[in-house]
Amino acid sequence: MEDQLNKEKRFNTLITIVSIAIPVVVAILFGIKIPGVAPLSILPPVYATINGLTAVVLVLAVLAIKNGQRQRHQYLMTTAIVFSLLFLVMYVAYHMTSDSTPYGGEGVMRTLYFFILITHIVLSIAIIPLVLKTYAKAYLKQFEAHKKLARITFPIWLYVAVTGVVVYLMIAPYYVS
Repeated sequence: MEDQLNKEKRFNTLITIVSIAIPVVVAILFGIKIPGVAPLSILPPVYATINGLTAVVLVLAVLAIKNGQRQRHQYLMTTAIVFSLLFLVMYVAYHMTSDSTPYGGEGVMRTLYFFILITHIVLSIAIIPLVLKTYAKAYLKQFEAHKKLARITFPIWLYVAVTGVVVYLMIAPYYVS
């Protein structure tokens, strides 16, 4: 019991550090442009596709666990985390080599775009500790707590993955070739 509490305490400390460090590092790197490197303009459709795949994998993972396929669920959830990390690396690499693209739409579409973008960004930060805590609960075999937390984590993570694709589709016409 004591060992379990120590493990959980260590996980929580690590989760807190990672949950703060990722947004801070991304914000810092976002402001850095690598001199003399051509824009990695191939990346936005690639990382949008990865967001789409993340959404599909999340849904498949939920279906797997509902069908009692715990191993498959675990594999799919790990895959979703790897996809999210891949997205993050590509997203930062793109923005370190390219200027941000301003949205060119007007009226209701502009308002809708910024609503989706802002909620996507805010929830993409909030999802970090939720995913890590949910994963840690499963790792620690605290399955009831895992299940309870997953009911919150899943819809937010799915929203972030899907809106990542939507944001890309809405801004894609305004990318400079």
